[in-house]
Amino acid sequence: MEENIKLLKVSSKSKPNSVAGAIAGIIRSNTRVQIQTIGAGALNQAIKGIAIARGFIAPTGQELICIPYFKDIEVNGEVKTAIVLTIESR
Repeated sequence: MEENIKLLKVSSKSKPNSVAGAIAGIIRSNTRVQIQTIGAGALNQAIKGIAIARGFIAPTGQELICIPYFKDIEVNGEVKTAIVLTIESR
């Protein structure tokens, strides 16, 4: 049975520490989270957030893995390509 996966939308203005806290909180209760990014700046902030979150989660004996994929989404009537990062703990 597939659990409900939380979706975080990260922008280039997102703070990596805030992204990390959100990832760690969701991973602790849900084991999986998806991060949606559009553009290089947003992807950069998301990756920094994942790296920081890994430091929060590692002491529990869990390891974070990241599975990226492309997804076309509509934003204000315009189709854009997003990179979605699925984060899981193992």
